[in-house]
Amino acid sequence: MENQERYPMISPDNPFAVPSELPYELPPFDRISEEHYRPAFEAGLAEHTTEIERIAGEQAEPTFDNTIAALERAGALLDRVSGTFFNLVGSDATEEIQAIQAELAPRLAAHSDAIHLDPRLFARIDALHRRRGELGLAPEELRLLERRHTDFRRAGAGLPDAEQEKLRALNEQLSSLQTRFAQNLLRDTNELAVVLDDAAELAGLDEGAVAAAASVAAERGLDGKYVLTLTLPTAQAALESLENRAVRERVFTASVSRGNRDNEFDNKAVVTEIVRLRAERAALLGYPNHASYVIEDETAKTLDAASGLLERLAPAAVANANVEAAELQRHLEADVPGATLQAWDWAFYAEKVRRERYDVDTAALRPYFELDRVLQDGVFFAANRLYGLTFTERHDLPKYRDEVRIFEVFDADGSGLGLFLMDYYARDSKRGGAWMNNFVDQSRLLGKRTVVVNVLNVSKPPAGEPTLLSLDQVRTSFHEFGHALHSLLSGVEFPAFSGTNVPRDFVEYPSQVNEMWLMWPEVLANYAKHHVTGEPLPAAQVAKLKDAEQYGEGFATTEYLAAALLDLAWHRIGPGDRVDDVQRFETEALEKAGVALASIPPRYRTTYFNHVFASGYSAGYYSYIWSEVLDADTVQWFTENSGLKRENGDHFRSTLLGRGGSVDPMAAFEAFRGRAPEIEPLLTRRGLGNG
Repeated sequence: MENQERYPMISPDNPFAVPSELPYELPPFDRISEEHYRPAFEAGLAEHTTEIERIAGEQAEPTFDNTIAALERAGALLDRVSGTFFNLVGSDATEEIQAIQAELAPRLAAHSDAIHLDPRLFARIDALHRRRGELGLAPEELRLLERRHTDFRRAGAGLPDAEQEKLRALNEQLSSLQTRFAQNLLRDTNELAVVLDDAAELAGLDEGAVAAAASVAAERGLDGKYVLTLTLPTAQAALESLENRAVRERVFTASVSRGNRDNEFDNKAVVTEIVRLRAERAALLGYPNHASYVIEDETAKTLDAASGLLERLAPAAVANANVEAAELQRHLEADVPGATLQAWDWAFYAEKVRRERYDVDTAALRPYFELDRVLQDGVFFAANRLYGLTFTERHDLPKYRDEVRIFEVFDADGSGLGLFLMDYYARDSKRGGAWMNNFVDQSRLLGKRTVVVNVLNVSKPPAGEPTLLSLDQVRTSFHEFGHALHSLLSGVEFPAFSGTNVPRDFVEYPSQVNEMWLMWPEVLANYAKHHVTGEPLPAAQVAKLKDAEQYGEGFATTEYLAAALLDLAWHRIGPGDRVDDVQRFETEALEKAGVALASIPPRYRTTYFNHVFASGYSAGYYSYIWSEVLDADTVQWFTENSGLKRENGDHFRSTLLGRGGSVDPMAAFEAFRGRAPEIEPLLTRRGLGNG
């Protein structure tokens, strides 16, 4: 138990004042109120500042323990409150939480700069770095020293004082602008939800989806109406099934209008200012643009390497998409003579082709994908077979929302690994998309084990009705749990390397690998059962799903590449460049990259591209396909080695998952695979030939 006298600014009654006494230090959500955050942050910032001053001002010669390890131990209170608060910013952002976030963003940026730009602290780290070969450090200690030296250098520690002051100002401005982008997007997304008066307008949606739309309307005080909420990507799931073309157009138009309506939530000016400031900061740090700055620290290393992969794949992807478009156009004309295929038609007619060619109706699969069965008998089952993990639901622990579920995770030897929280249902206070976050990071140094959450945005059914998932939502469940496994299986000394604390273009790799198990015969047979009859998904349907796996890859690859190339285009901008028209810039960037297809907009357009303007993926959205090279190669290895076997899981865990960022990521891949990655499995998977 920490001594509360160390925190003179915080009341002993504040639940953040001391470490949580709950299992695995789960935050005591039942005791936390919004009023606790400000004083906890104030005390946390003050305590951390004092600790940093003590480290920087240490009179003794720098050692690994009194400098590098001391930095890892510092900031316990700040970590506690931040770990809780910033999770809820994404998943349960009330007006008060958003107000606190807006106040805190520039202060936290300034606090980070005060640490990284402290010349005394950098001098100690630099002295250790210069003598690193003489210190007799363990491999993880040496990697941490090198990591910290790189972090401080890239943060501007070597800049003259005047330039450091400019850097501080830039970082504070950027933190505020990124917060504003995210808050604008959440509010505009809620405001743009499509309200329909008549159930007939929802023709094509299954009964569960119609009931969910009615339930959302009732929650908003719109009894008798139906509300279709928007998910984060451009493509909205309802477009696959809505038969009314005018309603499809309304949903699509709402989706692409977010942040781009010249209203109080408009993000265009926010984007141009973010881009300008990032370019200015990159120049200050000695880089030609923000993308070069970011990618230098990833596994790709250079902008040319990252963009080169995208540019290599784009022509074949677009060619495949054009073939798909021609077929969809014929189907549209059969229904609406003289009509031209539009973006809001694509998913509907692609689903029609899938049904006709492969006899696969993805909507008809939903009764076989009941949420709890997918989770327990699919996601958890695969983790048990691969890694020996078991899961026990904890009904005795507090939650931040009633619908959140908490599971204790046990290793094969019965020891506790941590807690897994699942927060699957959409709500107005939750941003769109799906993600994983940690409340507590594993670390042997600090004696901590993982507390991790997966967040999705599944429409909540009316009370008493089952939650039936789409095939895409099942895939997302396996994907996000892959991130959770990366954290739960972490076995590192230092929190800096825990779990998913790896380069951005490596972090998606383990989660993408975990997607393979959703269609693995043994796993699928265990969870894909009709929620009423218990009958398994018919073998004929499974075979058809496999036959149809590559259908639509032209669209999927093109919409992804368009977003990734758009991200890099924004972040290639130099400090002297000026963008006056966001729409024109976006159009010209897509045309230049050869991915400007009117019927296939980018997965995210600029004004709602949360990944790159409000999250950690700026100049890094390429990461998904960069990681997929590793993923496809790894899936090939598992397939060649009999798949769902404990020895395979143990090998993946010991060489890669359990190492977090404590080893070079590509060295970890080679330790797992026995060689460097090869691109051919990815090209085969996406139907891109050898191009």
